Amino acid sequence: RDSQQAETEHLSRWKRWRRTSSKSLKKALSEVRGLSSYLVLWRRDIHSIEGKFGTGIQSYFSFLRFLVLLNFIIFILVFSFVILPIIISKYGIFNSTIAYISPKNIDKNCTIYEPSGNKGLVYFYTYLKDLFSGTGFLEVTSLFYGYYTIDTVWISVMRYNLPLAYLLATFAYLALSFLWIMKRSGEGFMQNLVHDADPFQSYCNKVFAGWDFCITDPNAAQLKHRSLQYELQMDLQEEKLKQKIAERTMKEKLRIYSLRIFINIIVIAILSGCFYAIYRVTVFSQGNSNVSIRNDTRTDSPNLFMQYLPSMVITLVNFNGPLIFAFLIRYEDYAPALEIKLTLMRCVFVRLANIGVLLFSLWGQISNCDTDKCKPCGYNYKLYPCWESDVGREMYKLMIFDFLVILAVPLFVDFPRRLLVTHCSCKLIQWFGQKEFQISDNVLEIIYGQTICWIGTFFSPLLPAIATIKYFIIFYVKKVILIHTCKPAARPIRASSSNFFFLGMLLIGLILAFIPLGVSIARIPSSKACGPFRNFNTSWEVIPDTVLQFPTALQQILFGMASEAFAVPFFMIICIIMFYVIALARAHKRVVEQLREQLVLESHDKMFLIRKIAEAQR
Repeated sequence: RDSQQAETEHLSRWKRWRRTSSKSLKKALSEVRGLSSYLVLWRRDIHSIEGKFGTGIQSYFSFLRFLVLLNFIIFILVFSFVILPIIISKYGIFNSTIAYISPKNIDKNCTIYEPSGNKGLVYFYTYLKDLFSGTGFLEVTSLFYGYYTIDTVWISVMRYNLPLAYLLATFAYLALSFLWIMKRSGEGFMQNLVHDADPFQSYCNKVFAGWDFCITDPNAAQLKHRSLQYELQMDLQEEKLKQKIAERTMKEKLRIYSLRIFINIIVIAILSGCFYAIYRVTVFSQGNSNVSIRNDTRTDSPNLFMQYLPSMVITLVNFNGPLIFAFLIRYEDYAPALEIKLTLMRCVFVRLANIGVLLFSLWGQISNCDTDKCKPCGYNYKLYPCWESDVGREMYKLMIFDFLVILAVPLFVDFPRRLLVTHCSCKLIQWFGQKEFQISDNVLEIIYGQTICWIGTFFSPLLPAIATIKYFIIFYVKKVILIHTCKPAARPIRASSSNFFFLGMLLIGLILAFIPLGVSIARIPSSKACGPFRNFNTSWEVIPDTVLQFPTALQQILFGMASEAFAVPFFMIICIIMFYVIALARAHKRVVEQLREQLVLESHDKMFLIRKIAEAQR
């Protein structure tokens, strides 16, 4: 500091002012960062959970906070580019107007759409039923796709292309989700890579750096002791299993592989049965509920049950599937870590595949044209005059029913179980004990809900707002469950890799969401009676139609980029870059291995010198 002050005496006034202002700016920025940390959502709650239960459970609540922020940003994006222009134009703000373009060269029957809104005197329970089913008064609101039957919004003299904005907003929220997940998972991937790189390093990390210094609660400290003991036991079991595998005879290998093949055949059969049940239930539900809705006989409660039947079956499969998989995998003789990962992967697959089966069942009904009358439209316009709103309604019901189940399980299962365990000394009840807070099961719940949100936002633009409120409430529900009714799992997921695992599963859900959205946008004919794409054969056609309005030079550039002459060289360059990066990674890996060998040699040299010094002293 004295040397810096001596240097500043010889500087000019301008340089001294710049140095002083730079220091002041850095200090101000650091204070702003410190103050902004207090604005982080649930900062104190998550720190409290981390102190009582450790970083493993804290990572789940941090992941839940990430999804709340992600859905809120998606809602802001969709609201700004799709909903807000319509609100501005309807109220005439900024001298704005709405333009409608009637479909041309289309059969008049395809353009008939009469939403089943409530008319006349309506009972209160009807509003409740509509709220849960997405019909009635909700069908004519901005919640669903059919509300946005607008082609152009004129704001003063500026033309706003709503169909293009609707499609680009869909691409934007998918790209935003993908980039945000990749950014957050990068650091976790590096930690996971380092953790799995060397078993000896893993042992050193557990012994010398395994303690979680954020823990302040004695019970949590005891739990952390058991967790570290469990991890060391699991590593020793894996080493024993590796030794056992190396000593297996050919007869034992044939027996184990045959048993694994048989169990996997059983798993495939169970999955096929679940998917077929979802398909049949969806066809049955759609056939009955759509007929009653179109005939205006939807006021009875059995119809509400019929509409929720696919959601109930999917929830039943999601609940029973993991229990069956956890029972079967015990006989496959895998390592403990691989056993947990394989079970979780099967659970993720069955949850996400159920959504896909539901959607493809719906598309089968939508595209089913048994008569020649519906062929001019390209879809079954009699049952689905606005099929996008029907798909949005199914996604809405899935999200609502999933939320109700998450609320009902603590209320009717967890709290009574805790009361029985606390106040009843029956051996059977004490054997069941207090429920464990399983991080993986809770993460699968919210990944399932987030995948529904990603798929459903195209058909129901306000679904991200519902998901934001849903996860906001779930945070407090899970916090109450954790503190008052559950105990942390005795066999938790390793905290070092939990964040990467959560984001990896979420990325799988996002990639699977691309498939049904891509089919809906590019393959299935868009509804001609509702929505912003009623003047296009498919939703994707708005892109080439917009490109044709560009100047000729720009059109040639864009069409050239979309041609094979550009795609093939571009793909080859990407492959060359990828091979270069792989070769570079292999070279770096060899360098790391050489450095490790060098460290081992240096340790041997040190031991040799210590022995020589000891001999010389003697």
